[in-house]
Amino acid sequence: MQKITPFLWFEHQAEEAARFYTAIFKDSKIVSVTRYGDEGPGPKGSVMTVAFQIEGVEFVALNGGSMFKFSEAVSFLVSCETQQEIETLGVRCTAPEL
Repeated sequence: MQKITPFLWFEHQAEEAARFYTAIFKDSKIVSVTRYGDEGPGPKGSVMTVAFQIEGVEFVALNGGSMFKFSEAVSFLVSCETQQEIETLGVRCTAPEL
């Protein structure tokens, strides 16, 4: 498992985007697709996330709805093994003033 996974936010085009990105590079694949259940916020059975790899790097495309529009912004999922690691990263991570 990779330590940091970039997340890309889409309104409802995550699967199409992942298929597009993986079609460009030879060493790429869609790893998994998760779907919304009864609780939503998307319609039951619609795509929630698409995990994919490009050149060995893992990405996740998320259908998060229209709350935020797709942009060049990226979010990161940081995989931690212990609560202490989470707390240490939390102390170190502060958003820079823009």
